[in-house]
Amino acid sequence: MTGSEHDRVHGVDIRVDRIGEGEPLVILNGLLGLNEHWFPCLGPLASRAECFLLQPPLVEMRGKGTTVEGVVHLIAGVLDSLIDRPAVLVGNSLGGHIALRLALMDLGLVRGLVLMGSSGLFERGFEKGAQHSPSREWLDKKIGDLFADRSKMLPGMVEMAHAELSRRSAARAFVRLGRSAKNDHLGALLPYIEAPTRLIWGRQDIVTPPEVAEQFLNLLPNAELSWIENCGHAPQIECPDDVAREIASFLDVLADSETAERSQSGQGAA
Repeated sequence: MTGSEHDRVHGVDIRVDRIGEGEPLVILNGLLGLNEHWFPCLGPLASRAECFLLQPPLVEMRGKGTTVEGVVHLIAGVLDSLIDRPAVLVGNSLGGHIALRLALMDLGLVRGLVLMGSSGLFERGFEKGAQHSPSREWLDKKIGDLFADRSKMLPGMVEMAHAELSRRSAARAFVRLGRSAKNDHLGALLPYIEAPTRLIWGRQDIVTPPEVAEQFLNLLPNAELSWIENCGHAPQIECPDDVAREIASFLDVLADSETAERSQSGQGAA
């Protein structure tokens, strides 16, 4: 089911796709990510969770909205209207960064985290050079760099990005959000995130390289790391079957852990 949520503070409509039944699972895109990029992953997940895919018009944001803080507050408001219990947050790139910030806000929104190529520690700037209408050739190279295998690029990705960023206001928002993510370093804060976390990382990611995944693993107190071989910065596009399997496995682990905790609590009360 596809719908939208209107945010009164920022005055934007957020696309929401919803599928499946069970505990809520929220999927957060990167800067130029689309909900459609996740569709090939959803089959094994929809039988385990109610999946919410959120696609805010990030390059339409203005003012304080074009910062990590602005996007976090936007997403927090949307989640408050969509879900009534803690969710597993799944985020790629900037989406992972937003998920981490939501966990740090401690609003009772987060049951677990899945991070793929997340910003928040280090990333090579995709937005550099996009201050003015970026050329199709520049975008072709930048988007191609997201993939270990360029043949996995989706048809029309470059054309869509070129059409989106040909508007100067969109290019400015794109650059500002990228810079905000770079300036919002979470290293000192990650040890305070206790939520169970699955890191799913492309071994050939050159935007947030493998050493960044290792840093997240060392700093997050309850994290585990799974590698996807022959994969770059957008695993949900390049290796959707592997992503679906890893997320499904994480959901099963969470469910088993919570069942065990309830059982132990019941025994203790008895």
